[in-house]
Amino acid sequence: MARAIAQRDDLLPVLAETFREHGYEGASLSLIATATGLGKGSLYHFFPGGKAEMVEAVLAEIEAWFEAHVFAPLRQADDPEAAIAAMFTTVTDYFRSGRRVCLVGALSLSDARDRFGQALRRFFALWVEALTGALTRAGHPPETATALAEDIVGGIQGAVVLARALDRTETFERILGCLRERSRSAP
Repeated sequence: MARAIAQRDDLLPVLAETFREHGYEGASLSLIATATGLGKGSLYHFFPGGKAEMVEAVLAEIEAWFEAHVFAPLRQADDPEAAIAAMFTTVTDYFRSGRRVCLVGALSLSDARDRFGQALRRFFALWVEALTGALTRAGHPPETATALAEDIVGGIQGAVVLARALDRTETFERILGCLRERSRSAP
């Protein structure tokens, strides 16, 4: 029997994990129905645009979470070094030390990239921009801060992939430790 869902937002965590586990292409409506406990008709009630609308909603929720917990603190902190350090702690928790797939990164590498490209680019651009500002305020030269921010964000994404591939959380934590050290090394 299908379960009762009060709001569409209640489905987003289950949908996110389903897309993390199976990818956009692999997450059929039947699989999504099984994961959510809802029939296809109920899914279309909440998401008339189907699977694409589900991913758009999940991406919007991920971006909102990162805005609140990572991007805004990096932009608004009186102590940018503390905000950068907090970012590393926050992403370590969010990605469960490399045990959790970054859905934004996974979609960026899949055939779904073209369909959701604007949202994917915006997410990473917001992260790089917020981190660049914090690095600059922490004493990194403006002419190198963007490249360092890109290295750090790219390194975090790579650490997720490598830690999952090797099934070693210590790999994720070691890489993030190196990136954290680079973020502190203002010339």
